[in-house]
Amino acid sequence: MSVSSSSMCGGDAAGMKSVVWFRRDLRVEDNPALAAAARTAGEVVPAYVWSPEEDGPYFPGRVSRWWLSQSLKHLEASLQRLGAGKLVTRRSPDAVVALLQLVRDTGATHLFFNHLYDPISLVRDHRLKEMLASEGIIVQSFNADLLYDPWEVNDDEGNPFNMFMPFWNRCLSMPYDPPAPLLPPKKINSGDLSMCPSDDLIFEDDSERGSNALLARAWSPGWQNADKALTAFLNGPLFDYSVNRKKADSANTSLLSPYLHFGELSVRKVFHLVRMKQLVWSNEGNHAAEESCTLFLRSIGLREYSRYLCFNHPCSHEKPLLAHLRFFPWIVNECTFKFWRQGRTGYPLVDAGMRELWATGWLHDRIRVVVSSFFVKVLQLPWRWGMKYFWDTLLDADLESDALGWQYISGSLPDSRELDHIDNPQFEGYKFDPHGEYVRRWLPELARLPTEWIHHPWDAPASVLQAAGVELGSNYPLPIVELDAAKARLQEALSEMWQLEAASRAAMDTGMEEGLGDSSDVPLIEFPQDLQMEVHWEPARVTANVPTTAQRRQDQMVPTMTASLNRVETEVSADLGNSQDSRAEVPSRMHFEPQTERQEMVRSTGNAVRTNGIHHHNNFQQPQHRMRNVFATSVSEASSSWTGREGGVVPVWSPPAASGHSETYAADEDDVSSRSYLDRHPQSHLMMNWSQLSQSLTTGRDVENSVQPNFIG
Repeated sequence: MSVSSSSMCGGDAAGMKSVVWFRRDLRVEDNPALAAAARTAGEVVPAYVWSPEEDGPYFPGRVSRWWLSQSLKHLEASLQRLGAGKLVTRRSPDAVVALLQLVRDTGATHLFFNHLYDPISLVRDHRLKEMLASEGIIVQSFNADLLYDPWEVNDDEGNPFNMFMPFWNRCLSMPYDPPAPLLPPKKINSGDLSMCPSDDLIFEDDSERGSNALLARAWSPGWQNADKALTAFLNGPLFDYSVNRKKADSANTSLLSPYLHFGELSVRKVFHLVRMKQLVWSNEGNHAAEESCTLFLRSIGLREYSRYLCFNHPCSHEKPLLAHLRFFPWIVNECTFKFWRQGRTGYPLVDAGMRELWATGWLHDRIRVVVSSFFVKVLQLPWRWGMKYFWDTLLDADLESDALGWQYISGSLPDSRELDHIDNPQFEGYKFDPHGEYVRRWLPELARLPTEWIHHPWDAPASVLQAAGVELGSNYPLPIVELDAAKARLQEALSEMWQLEAASRAAMDTGMEEGLGDSSDVPLIEFPQDLQMEVHWEPARVTANVPTTAQRRQDQMVPTMTASLNRVETEVSADLGNSQDSRAEVPSRMHFEPQTERQEMVRSTGNAVRTNGIHHHNNFQQPQHRMRNVFATSVSEASSSWTGREGGVVPVWSPPAASGHSETYAADEDDVSSRSYLDRHPQSHLMMNWSQLSQSLTTGRDVENSVQPNFIG
């Protein structure tokens, strides 16, 4: 669409007029740029420029674009109530050119905007200031996204921090507190903008409207709704946050990260209100609630640190910060990548998380850690692929936070977890989903498995699998790779990485031009051509007495959002009728003999389809190669262990502190495995009841904290 307007905007060009450029600050409360423009007592032109081409491969995903469209509508309504005529919108591949034209059209003398800290925005903002200064326009920018600007926080020698906890401790001990949040302007003066046209911004196409309608039933974008969500969290889930934050199926996270990403919620307001709660509970001697505030604030700190890291290391979304990891020989395998995206890895907690992500655009941050760690360490796929897929599918997709999270998981930060440590998804399942409720919700084909086997169905007796209607390798896949094989393969990859790094260092030390050269010269692994889920496969449903119906291609996606909603509405009565007799959880103990037969079945099946430690569930070859070398993996005797994760909220991942837990898990204390799961949750086998989800999300407002930087969750 055309950038320039064909006619001049109304208003007196000789008088003072200001343009306020909105970006990821879509609120009227605590908006320094808007407040500064309102204080000039001149006319104010609020503007938004949609220029996604400037972000290169990071074009916003469908759910993110939906949120943006709703937030802009909410913002415009709020501005009109304050006296602004309208929000002027422009569509352009170059935001600087569009703003320059808007300033000329309006006769504006000032431009106000708030800072962003990613490298693309920093370069664009500098260019904008230079161009407008040459035109005699006064440009002012402000901090509206962080507690402290990145250049304010340094160590005693004036250098940037490279580890999270020293950074956060410095933030908490700064000689001055973060500014108090600003109230909305009482009034905004606006001239006649009727002759100042806006471009139509198109955020969705016809094929996306059905799924986006489902999102509207679960979420309420807009800065006033963000304020309501914050109030609900402060008065509810925050109190027990330290106790409940690790439960994957709980409603105790804040769900604030989308509001924070789009700037509908002021991080300074969140910080000050939580600190006030913390002070009250501390005076009351409530140490558990005080610890909840500490953990939640740590997640705020992780969000701060993601911007801080991106500002001081502009390539953090492309290259690991530890140079030797640039030589890690990632496995470039698009077929394996597709299985992970579809939730077909054979590990229930991982698969449940990936199906929830596709259906809702949301993931509990503990599950984000599980699926990303599995992606990097077990499948050993390039971490940038996983980060890009999260960017495409998450409601709260945030480049800085996602980069911090994936760098942390891949061992690329000085304080991140070692890359050679593999968490066992089975034990992670019993840690974060001890009763299997989360897995049963998103993997209906496993809904009748006893809790004892829900996180490792491949070990279940044949009689239990048969009674639960589970056919491994048919309606639910076998594990895509054995953990022992993955660990052996990871050790070989690390050995190769160190050899390549040593060869590069030796070449640099001796000045050999034919050496590998600087590690920064290692080429990036390109993204797959299409990151969308273009598959026809759909998880098998265990619904009894329900006829199979033909479905459209777009409804075949995992986990079939539109079709799932339609089936929920039509099948719920039938499913409830059948829940007692045909859907009850299979008894955890069944009389059976053929254990040896079961072992032979799994062994023969696995040997038939396994190549290089990876199971192939389709009749096609998977091209699998390392970035620099191809090698075969031998299965060695190895075991995986896990350590406890402790941390806060906001970003997508929070640095967990290690604790020495063993690989054992206790039986259900309340004997939940011997009781019928569906007696307690008769609708749990459904993919998702969106009408119920809407109520639970709007009333619970929970945000899980800690390890994926994006996550005030």
